[in-house]
Amino acid sequence: MTRRVFSGGQVLDGTGGPATRGDVAVQDGRIVEVGTGLDGDEVVDCTGATVLPGLFDCHVHVMLSGVDMMRLLQTPFSYGFYEAVHNLRRTLAQGITSVRDAGGADLGVAQAVRDGLIAGPRMQIAISMLSQTGGHGDGWHVCGAEVPLMAPHPGRPDTVVDGADEMRRTVRELLRAGADVIKVATSGGVLSARDDPRHPHFRPAELDVLAEEAAAAGVYVMAHAQGAEGIKAAVRAGIRSIEHGIFLDDEAIELMLAHGTWLVPTLAAPRAVLTAAAAGASLPEAVVEKARSVQAVHDESVRRAVQAGVKVAMGTDSGVGPHGDNLSELALMAGCGMTPEQAWHAATRSAAELLGVADELGSLEVGKRADVVVLDGDATDLTGLSGRVREVWRDGVLVAAGGATVEAGTLPPR
Repeated sequence: MTRRVFSGGQVLDGTGGPATRGDVAVQDGRIVEVGTGLDGDEVVDCTGATVLPGLFDCHVHVMLSGVDMMRLLQTPFSYGFYEAVHNLRRTLAQGITSVRDAGGADLGVAQAVRDGLIAGPRMQIAISMLSQTGGHGDGWHVCGAEVPLMAPHPGRPDTVVDGADEMRRTVRELLRAGADVIKVATSGGVLSARDDPRHPHFRPAELDVLAEEAAAAGVYVMAHAQGAEGIKAAVRAGIRSIEHGIFLDDEAIELMLAHGTWLVPTLAAPRAVLTAAAAGASLPEAVVEKARSVQAVHDESVRRAVQAGVKVAMGTDSGVGPHGDNLSELALMAGCGMTPEQAWHAATRSAAELLGVADELGSLEVGKRADVVVLDGDATDLTGLSGRVREVWRDGVLVAAGGATVEAGTLPPR
């Protein structure tokens, strides 16, 4: 098979160190050599660019394209699946070859990517978020209407639960439906008008059942957790990652360090809500006010977590904001005290470790799958990243160039 060499640029291998001048050789979909002066059958000229591993976004919603409530009410049910095709392509063209969908995408969407029917990153899916009545995932409004952001359907169970028995049954339903990861809201949130992000949701007995069922199935749990008490409850229950982490306190940070819990900051999320509101999106005033009130607190919490050494993996909450702008999160993380190398590590090796795939992905090391991104310029410059992705390769195959995806191939025989 063809030996292809990415030559002439800097290599930032994803292990956390600085970029160095070098080459990366790929053959049969795997990295076979990393070094200098490598030769091959074909050469990808990376002059003036940095060669990176395929990137990760650990918190996306590919079935969501904004949070304008009136638009959602006027959008046909099936339209979201076609939007997902567009959103997946935009994400892949950013160099993101792996995502964790935090709610919305069902098994059919993930299977379409896995089979090559549509272009997109590798997917781990949560399907839907477990929420208590009156919690972040409860779509009830004061007029009496039920308007969830992502309505239940045959591939997406209703996940508003109360009590240990309902929790156990619904976790099993999610696993039956194809969930690769379980997501739970252990606090209120910003986009849900009738709760407070600082309040903890679910009691220890409910979270213990959740953790027990997930462990039995061999899957990890991620927690939408914004308030300090909800964060601490999630960490004590053994949940693997805290999503958002807006109101971290010292005890929460110490618990995360002791348990090895990841933080997925999604710093772009409250900014995206405010941008949407300024553009005229139909949102409850309570939602807009919460987004205004948490942004500075959120940044400071993440800054303190980074300084303390909490493990961080990149996630954007894309879907709340636009897909295809995912890489802007790196500059936001740098604004909270991360070096550029640490920010890239959060989007590569650290993210791969969080998702349990670091043996195959996340760094440019011999034997790993050949997910390779060619980024124009110096990777320590985190400005304008969205327009600087020159090429994206997955398993040694070119899947995007110049900001556009290469069309997916035909389905394999079944």
